[in-house]
Amino acid sequence: MILPAVLLLLGVLTAVVGPRLLARADWPDREPVVALWAWQCVIAAVLLCCALSMTFSAAAAWHAVGGQVFATAPSAVVEAYSLGTSGLWAKTTAVVLACGGLWSAAMLVREVVRARARRRARRAQLRLRAPLLPGEEPGTDRLVVLEGERPDAWWLPGTPPRLVVTTAALRRLKGRQLDAVLAHERGHARARHDWLLHCSSALAGGFPQVPVFAAFREEMHRLVELAADDTASRRFGRLTTALALVELNEHRGVFGPGPHAEAQAQVPARVHRLLTPADRLTAGRRLRLTAVASLVPVVPVLVAFVPGLRALG
Repeated sequence: MILPAVLLLLGVLTAVVGPRLLARADWPDREPVVALWAWQCVIAAVLLCCALSMTFSAAAAWHAVGGQVFATAPSAVVEAYSLGTSGLWAKTTAVVLACGGLWSAAMLVREVVRARARRRARRAQLRLRAPLLPGEEPGTDRLVVLEGERPDAWWLPGTPPRLVVTTAALRRLKGRQLDAVLAHERGHARARHDWLLHCSSALAGGFPQVPVFAAFREEMHRLVELAADDTASRRFGRLTTALALVELNEHRGVFGPGPHAEAQAQVPARVHRLLTPADRLTAGRRLRLTAVASLVPVVPVLVAFVPGLRALG
């Protein structure tokens, strides 16, 4: 039974070719939402190849598993998959891939637990720095202002979600710049970008030697910011959004040479992108790119069904 090996090779090919094609394309910065979807489809295809390879390897190695997988399949289909013809390698492949799946799930759980712990710590700090006054009832105000010498603003998920802004940021943000910051952070919350970051961090942290997962994490952190910038700029203008970014990050030294410039290199790039926007793709091309990306995870499924379809054909 060579199908598990074919699926593994397909997963490796997708992991190598997919990121290279996306890196060479000229449209991801112009259409970050489409690029986010394309990256998710590539990673889903890689993981699906591994999952299908594990399933068929286990079915070939153990009759009990094969009986469950092909419980309702005609005998001709079962014979087409050549169950029981594999040796030790099928058991090894199934066990290794199963361990990889369990490890991925454990890394995701760890990432979510750590994120919730950080969120609880920030909420506790917020209650400490902005306590309720005597007789004041907890409200649903989404904007919280904190005393602070450094301009900063961040979205704090929870119930209720809140945008926290320091007084220094209020002094620096002019006109509708604060509204642009709020729209940016709300864009993150509505699109559930936190889950994309959790999943990409879990895969990259669990498998640090796999380049596609490291690239996935890096691109998710970059593209979610571009997508949120576009959400804010569509409502309040690119210039307003760019100026808000400058006001919130200028004190960090990211716009000139210094120790923080390299670590925060994406901030000047985001400002430059907002001030010198490239033309968006047409709706038809965006639709075609989305459709092509959606087909990538379908390929492993079709490959897995080929022996059965031939037997039925």
